[in-house]
Amino acid sequence: MIKSISYLRHGLAVLAVHVVFYATAIEFATPQNVPPLFEIGGPGRSEKSWREIRRPELLKLLATEVYGQRPVERPQHLVFTGAEPDAVMMDGSALRKRIRIEYGGRYGTNSFVLTAFIPRVKKPAPSFLFINNRPPEENIDPTRKVKSGFWPAEEIVARGYAAITFFIGDVAPDKQHGNTRGAFAAFEDVERQYRSQTSWGALSVWAWAASRVLDWIETEPTLDASHVAVIGHSRGGKTALVAAAWDERFAMACSSCSGTGGAKLNHVDLPASEHIVLSVSSHQFWYCRRYTQWVNRDAQAPFDQHMLVALIAPRLVCIGSATEDSHAGPFGEYCTARYASPAWEVFGKKGFVSSGFPSPESPQQEGDISYHIRSGKHDLTPYDWGVYLDFADRHGWKGTEN
Repeated sequence: MIKSISYLRHGLAVLAVHVVFYATAIEFATPQNVPPLFEIGGPGRSEKSWREIRRPELLKLLATEVYGQRPVERPQHLVFTGAEPDAVMMDGSALRKRIRIEYGGRYGTNSFVLTAFIPRVKKPAPSFLFINNRPPEENIDPTRKVKSGFWPAEEIVARGYAAITFFIGDVAPDKQHGNTRGAFAAFEDVERQYRSQTSWGALSVWAWAASRVLDWIETEPTLDASHVAVIGHSRGGKTALVAAAWDERFAMACSSCSGTGGAKLNHVDLPASEHIVLSVSSHQFWYCRRYTQWVNRDAQAPFDQHMLVALIAPRLVCIGSATEDSHAGPFGEYCTARYASPAWEVFGKKGFVSSGFPSPESPQQEGDISYHIRSGKHDLTPYDWGVYLDFADRHGWKGTEN
């Protein structure tokens, strides 16, 4: 922890060179009283103790206090069927599949549809699974008549990766009282007067759906299920981190401008950024009800987002920010990468390698945690996608070599 703090102080010194360029958007402060990643007086730092003791403890802590406890993981009723006939698209370079995922529980059944563009290559392709939180007709059009840099499917396929996506609203509505519909309604009694303080929130439900897509990927011979990255922006970025933290089958998680409840550290004072009070007041249904007890007590919570990111170790993590996105707290997202890094060291890996907060368009990708900040606003752009794809290539995925 002392080493991490010294790194952060060094980073602040380096920032003096750059602060004139984006002082209006980026705030900096020294993290205070960050909850320890490893339990003080615990069994020590080893791969065995992390997997068997500390990781389960952190999962339970975050489920109880933030994201809610899931009533089910892979349900007994889970069926994959073609929603539309397969089609060769993108000038013959990709096979499009539209798959309906039907699931069911004690209280009913429901379904959602995924879209996959799979490179037409000889070997199973690695994938980027995009959790889309924006209007699907404008951002993930399966006909490709409407194209968006938010999900540049053609560029992803050209790099040798499958481009797979689903819309969060098809799993559970992204609105107040959305936790009475969709996947919620299949696995809990939504007619009861009160939900439990620790019942799962929408972020966990959407992340659960990403795991069901991964279940399908494991059945698809054209896809390499051992190399699947889950990616999202904003609330989708929060969801991507939760998905990879809970499901160790995901080989990489990428979060874009995910902020509070995602990659932003709470134990650092960044007044212009979103705090728990704002996230809960506008989107309490994203979290379990118990999370509200930490409103205006961000720095007193016994948990923080470095714990969420650390749960992904020793797999790959990409965290992205934007210079004009003070709401998401770019420096807080950078701090999370720093404070999560020791979890990778348990596995003999580097984690996050950084000499200080970077300049825009200067990704730090030497370790197994990538951080970059891009010029511009709260968005997921083709530049960001390029950074994430480069990181996968850097770690041997090399989709273009299939």
